[in-house]
Amino acid sequence: MFIDPGRLEIRLRDEFGGTTGQSRVVVRQAVDLADSGQYEADVGATLTNDLVVDELSDAPDGPPPERWNWWIGSLEVAYGGYGRFGIRQYRK
Repeated sequence: MFIDPGRLEIRLRDEFGGTTGQSRVVVRQAVDLADSGQYEADVGATLTNDLVVDELSDAPDGPPPERWNWWIGSLEVAYGGYGRFGIRQYRK
């Protein structure tokens, strides 16, 4: 796995703001996505902290979960099978 959860959580807050809970839920989903191998199989790239931050940077303004869901939605449209990685709710 090429996701460093602690570092990703800090980078998400530094780059996009939001709460600790918001960044943590995105990190959990990113780890699950990396562990699944689905992104690497579909896109041919390893999921890393840098890649996650770069992709979320393309999203419209918002805290990390909104940006994450925007990216996951685009992957769902392009490849299918990404809906399970979306964020439905998180604790504040």
